[in-house]
Amino acid sequence: MTHTRTSHLIVVAIAAVCWFAPRPAVATEPDKKPAPQGPSSPADYRIGSGDKLRIEVYKEQQLSQSVQVRPDGKVTLPLVGDIEATGHTPIELRDAITGALKEYVTNPTVTVIVVETMAATAYIIGEVNHPGAINLQAPVTVIQALAMAGGLKDFANTRNIRILRKRRLGMQLIPFDYKEASQSLGMPVYLEPGDTVVVPD
Repeated sequence: MTHTRTSHLIVVAIAAVCWFAPRPAVATEPDKKPAPQGPSSPADYRIGSGDKLRIEVYKEQQLSQSVQVRPDGKVTLPLVGDIEATGHTPIELRDAITGALKEYVTNPTVTVIVVETMAATAYIIGEVNHPGAINLQAPVTVIQALAMAGGLKDFANTRNIRILRKRRLGMQLIPFDYKEASQSLGMPVYLEPGDTVVVPD
């Protein structure tokens, strides 16, 4: 029965992660060719709906745009039209735009800058007193997040907590042992934007 309920929680959590886009801090990655430079940030940041971007096309001022990712996950650019942004890193979006522009521009050099992001959020479900969203404005460990969720319920399975983390190739399942972590038996585990912590019974 416990195994069945745990599996159900994980399935629900995966659905939640797929619905909510991750929201980390600023990210950018310029091309190797000379181009306008922006502040650098974690390369694995994935763009989400509502993020504000600056798309720079070197020596093509009319193609350079400031855009906001729409709820459908796309942005609209001159010549290119609609292009999917949500779920891509700035580097991946840069490469997609570069490929689309090659039909119109010789050797386009593109830079994608994330100017502003939506609030970074993680989620906790299962055997906690106050399941829901956790704000990640500052670094938050799993133990801190559990405390923010009102603590564990009496029948929580503290040794089989799982963290669902969306990766480029799919969902990563990270085991977390609350008892070991609370006794400082390892490095603290920090949550990333978009993570879902599943606490089974």
